[in-house]
Amino acid sequence: MATVDVSSSRFKAGRVGSTAATVFAEMSALAVATDSVNLGQGFPDYDGPDFMLAAAERAIAEGVNQYPPGRGTAALRQAVVDHGRRHYGLDYDPEREVIITTGATEALAAAILAFVDPGDEVIALEPFYDSYAASVALAGGRIVGVGVFGPDFVLDLEELRAVVTPRTKMILVNSPHNPTGTVLGRPELATIAELAVEHDLLVVCDEVYEHLVFDGVEHLPLAGFPGMRERTLRISSSGKTFSATGWKIGWALGPAQLVTELTAVKQFLTYVSGAPFQPAIALALDQGDAWVAAARDELQGKRDRLAEGLRSVGLQPAIPLGTYFMTTDVRPLGYDDGVAFCRDLPHRCGVVAIPHQVFYARTGAGRPYVRWAFCKSDPVLDEAARRLAGLNAS
Repeated sequence: MATVDVSSSRFKAGRVGSTAATVFAEMSALAVATDSVNLGQGFPDYDGPDFMLAAAERAIAEGVNQYPPGRGTAALRQAVVDHGRRHYGLDYDPEREVIITTGATEALAAAILAFVDPGDEVIALEPFYDSYAASVALAGGRIVGVGVFGPDFVLDLEELRAVVTPRTKMILVNSPHNPTGTVLGRPELATIAELAVEHDLLVVCDEVYEHLVFDGVEHLPLAGFPGMRERTLRISSSGKTFSATGWKIGWALGPAQLVTELTAVKQFLTYVSGAPFQPAIALALDQGDAWVAAARDELQGKRDRLAEGLRSVGLQPAIPLGTYFMTTDVRPLGYDDGVAFCRDLPHRCGVVAIPHQVFYARTGAGRPYVRWAFCKSDPVLDEAARRLAGLNAS
């Protein structure tokens, strides 16, 4: 009987993607086995607005349970367009320039598979969300990281300029940035825009944390910069904004030709997405601005709450300006390897975090850093701080 060599390169989804998936699974299993407080995975333990949840219940009860239109319901596409116009002054055609996807992850995968050919290079901010490397590898491309490295986690613009080659097809921009919490400002975004225009590059912007920004910082969509509207796909999701990560309702906006190509791939991934959730998300986008603002302020308080707990055990967090996550260097606790620290932590005090190393393509990069999720209820964060205090006694 013929055998398949699953170790061969054509069956690998990318080192970062496969390593991250393995470590996430390991940490989740450790959390269960040790009854730990899980600050590893980036999803909240509280729900979104009641009116949104009720709208989904009504949709199910009223029979909105079959395939929706391939590009998403007209109401949701219009709500996505209205949202972008209201918050950023960006305008799109809801019929031709918007598609609803099964979360932002599918939109990202479909965009990469649609436009990246074998041998193409995709520049991404490193460390990066684990699906990026996997999707680029599936397309036959090569991911090229540009450092957003600690301890300051600032984008290295000189490296960015240096890595553009004739093989570069796309720049993948994640801001607010997972896992570091960095939010790119106008100077960094202007440099990315200039390079994209100069070298005629496509740009895919992962903006899922667009509303989770703190301390008065503003999220600036790259599509609003000169020369960028016609070459940029903006990708976002309801999951982070409305605390409904399990609904998997995302979207992509961009020029009609780009959206059409993305749609051609998306239809062979999930075909369509979450019919009863679409009217609920449309309602939330139309009527949920006040809820989002309050949730953002509450999340900033959670950030500060966890930061205080980490400081109390000798860890100095890099305070994020956005996202669900903050980072610490674990060397003050006697570790030089975040993976070893995260494997020991559940046994030492019953808390789970994620090592930064799984988000890098470069071997050894991010070695002393650990990511902590603060999108948890206050009692959970307080319990984590109480348990972490045991590190000083162990």
